[in-house]
Amino acid sequence: MEVMQVLHMNKGNGETSYAKNSIVQSNIISLGRRVLDEALKKLMLSNSDISSLGIADLGCSSGPNSLLSISNIVDTIQNVCLDLDRPVPELKVSLNDLPSNDFNYIFASLPEFYDRLKKRHNNNDCLGFDRRGEGPCFVSAVPGSFYGRLFPRQSLHFVHSSSSLHWLSQVPCGEVSKEDGVVITADLDNKGKIYLSKTSPKSVHKAYALQFQSDFLVFLRSRSEEGIIEEEKIDAFNAPYYAASSQELKMPIEKEGSFLIDRLQVSPVNWEGGSVTEENYDILRSKPEALASGRRVAKTIRAVIEPMLEPTFGHNVMDELFERYAKIVGEYSYVSSPRYAIVNVSLVKMGLIML
Repeated sequence: MEVMQVLHMNKGNGETSYAKNSIVQSNIISLGRRVLDEALKKLMLSNSDISSLGIADLGCSSGPNSLLSISNIVDTIQNVCLDLDRPVPELKVSLNDLPSNDFNYIFASLPEFYDRLKKRHNNNDCLGFDRRGEGPCFVSAVPGSFYGRLFPRQSLHFVHSSSSLHWLSQVPCGEVSKEDGVVITADLDNKGKIYLSKTSPKSVHKAYALQFQSDFLVFLRSRSEEGIIEEEKIDAFNAPYYAASSQELKMPIEKEGSFLIDRLQVSPVNWEGGSVTEENYDILRSKPEALASGRRVAKTIRAVIEPMLEPTFGHNVMDELFERYAKIVGEYSYVSSPRYAIVNVSLVKMGLIML
């Protein structure tokens, strides 16, 4: 499976599209808003004379969330500049994702995005809009993998990425050995599963962890410089996904050495994207409520991973696959309170703040 070709969200605006099923990712963006605002304020205070800011959103995807982070960033910068009584710099915004991403959806959304900016800020003389209400935010797209260079040297001031870095550049390889001086790489032994799970062999856990460490080091260096399926198909497929712990994030950051951790925050979020509080930490649900939740979670997951599954398993099995998955999630939600652990980290390097 070539990750560059299949790793994109479901396109368009249909019932199973990412645009209609990305509320979890939207809530994750909202969860990190305070960290985002703090990082931007520090950036603006340390760059008082700057007239142009280079901003990138890596793994922007498509749908309403693709411009949500940028909208938050623009609002915060403009509000900080108002508080400091200084003009807003021109904002050169680059939206990045793999070439297979639905960039057409984003381009079609830009006029509405600019209209919202003008309505919110056009009454303020210091915000940089010209007589036609245009500027100061200029948006472009940069297709390509963020596990490598995307931009010229010293062209970025602020880099944002949300719900993206858990995707690996490739499915990890299996055990590596040498025979008569020849390096032999075995297939990943994760039979009966299509992703890393609790019951996967330790060697598979190790392979995924090492792949994440390797990918994240490349990411940091680049930014620093700038049942219904055949058993054989299940055994041959593994999702390029790894959810690193906060400690696993710290290790490559410290090893690479270009960044300091300004803020690291871990927040629980339930599988439907809602914040977890003391009041709802172990909330009990009725069976119908749990099954309904399972269906909503399944639609969210389908919008993300269906394009990766289809090339291997075929389009015809998708409906039944996710119906079964919805039931499994619903049953699990009835006896448990499943949640994600969302890590928000702000890194600082020589005037560059990355969230």
